[in-house]
Amino acid sequence: MSTVAVIGSGVVGRRVARQLAASGLVERLILGARRPQRMHGFVRQLVDVDIEVVAPGPLPAADVTVLAQPSGGHTELAEEAIGNGSHVVSLSDALNDVEGLLELDSAANKAERSVIVGAAFSPGLSCLLARHGGDRFDRVEEVHVARMGTGGPACQRQLHRARTQESLERRNGNWMKRPSGAGRELVWFPDPLGARDCYRAALADPVLLSASFPEAERITAKVAATRRDRLTAWLPMLRPPHRDGGPGAVRIEIRGIRDQIQTTEVIGAIDYPSAAAGAVAAIAAEWSLLGVLPSGSWSLGMLDDPLPWLQELENRGITAAVYEGLSNT
Repeated sequence: MSTVAVIGSGVVGRRVARQLAASGLVERLILGARRPQRMHGFVRQLVDVDIEVVAPGPLPAADVTVLAQPSGGHTELAEEAIGNGSHVVSLSDALNDVEGLLELDSAANKAERSVIVGAAFSPGLSCLLARHGGDRFDRVEEVHVARMGTGGPACQRQLHRARTQESLERRNGNWMKRPSGAGRELVWFPDPLGARDCYRAALADPVLLSASFPEAERITAKVAATRRDRLTAWLPMLRPPHRDGGPGAVRIEIRGIRDQIQTTEVIGAIDYPSAAAGAVAAIAAEWSLLGVLPSGSWSLGMLDDPLPWLQELENRGITAAVYEGLSNT
């Protein structure tokens, strides 16, 4: 019996559970929730799969464990899951979680299990797009990620914290720490979102993309912010987060050499971040069950061929597009 545990029952965790229940690959689904008594209505929506709801505690035994709970502690939970013989899919975009999960590579390889890091919107979809776009270059010199929008309340709280922490940028082979809230840049996202001011924050994309583009001279990541976001970043959140962060977008700008010409290419995608994150994590869990993914700890940008992932995401309604009209410089 194939069993998947989804730890975290927020907006994104529920989207993952719905897709797994409908996949036909999962016979038993374990849902981890802080308040199991509130899950009865949701459980009734899932058919053709055995459901168990568990409260916080030791991780249940499962073939795949999806960590969709708020950021923090993902490394320890992943170690526990590996010890249970489980593959791991983590949606955390916190730098501490991402760096800790990548250090589990040796343990995951020894156990012949996959630990998929940052399987969400950004990182996640952003890493797939960067990898796919980078394959069109003879040499990638710069990768710049910009994003806007959030998933559920936990994602909104994590971004609020990230606005006050130091950002990491890759420059000439070295890591540089930069103050968050600086580096203002006007970024054009896919319509209808349009142009937004973006600033530095403690985002995980540069850490994950550095393994994909070791030769790149610069790798950066920024996030859209309003004046109120910047002014209140150092304060507690003044009002409860929205249930869903609404529509969002990700934009990847790649600069490098193609056919001996200096070239710039931009790839973008627009969707609800919670929907895109749910689809990415569900695919990762399903393909882990099928045994087609490599062992070890890795991010989606480290894949040799991201195209199957992008094709499957398109089948699920998550599409990307190349910006047209860019001139070579």
